[in-house]
Amino acid sequence: METRGTDSFNVRKYRIKSPADGLEISILSCSPSSGAKGIVQLVHGMCEHKERYLPFMEFLASEGYASIIHDHRGHGESVKSSDDLGYFYEGGYAALVEDIGAVNRLVREDYPGLRLALLGHSMGSMAVRSYVRRYDDTADALIVCGSPSYNPAAGVAKVLARIYVMLAGKKHRPELIQNLAFGSFNRKFGKVSSPHAWVCSDPEIVAMYDSDPLCNFQFTADGFINLFSLMQDAYDIRHWSLKNPEMPVLFISGKEDPCLTSEEKFREAVKAMEKAGYENVRSVLYPSMRHEILNEAGKERVWNDVLAFLDQSGIAAGR
Repeated sequence: METRGTDSFNVRKYRIKSPADGLEISILSCSPSSGAKGIVQLVHGMCEHKERYLPFMEFLASEGYASIIHDHRGHGESVKSSDDLGYFYEGGYAALVEDIGAVNRLVREDYPGLRLALLGHSMGSMAVRSYVRRYDDTADALIVCGSPSYNPAAGVAKVLARIYVMLAGKKHRPELIQNLAFGSFNRKFGKVSSPHAWVCSDPEIVAMYDSDPLCNFQFTADGFINLFSLMQDAYDIRHWSLKNPEMPVLFISGKEDPCLTSEEKFREAVKAMEKAGYENVRSVLYPSMRHEILNEAGKERVWNDVLAFLDQSGIAAGR
């Protein structure tokens, strides 16, 4: 366990074993030194890691909220070796969803009586929807950030990824699927100096992403199978186990985020949660912002909107 702190907040890093398959999951938490009034459980996106969220977590701590985030399996420090980045192990996306539950139970034990909001970004936005599809009674509010719109070709993409598994193995990194999935994302931004320019309009954030080996890797064929399976699962409202229809839900995305596909597709994602049975669903699109709105120029507006949503949703009210 690693800990550090200031007069304002305490940061702790530790590990737990996944209940799905025993994989060691690395966790980072940040809490206000004076005591927390509510909890925010963060769930990160594809090809990134928990430490990238620390500035936002410190902001939450300065406002009285404890936060916790873990590295997904196949990401950050939740790997058996660096060769496994982008590989979901035998548990796959179902284990990834159960890992969210393990962290949820852990933080609730640490802060009994406090209310909790789930915030998932990008791939994490699909993961939190897959999680609340099964366990929405373990969250008091949901924030869906940088949501990839549903891709009807997900089933075909899974078949292609399975062919790569048969021909080259689960850990093969297929360039073709990478290009099909993300190759067009920079097109709307003209001439760019990085394949990841679509992530953020701030060149410093993009440069940091490009130089970070825990971000700058490609998914394995196994990873793509599970990514597309997760998308199908998150958008499958037919088999939703609705227990908490009053849970407030907020969708937030950048208007220039290629993951949107279109504003119409974004609205379809919002409506899907309404069709699943949630009575309080709202959304905000931020002009001029790309995918990582928590890191964008002008991110303070997003941070404060999240804070307002937490306050309005009664996360600080206790149970």
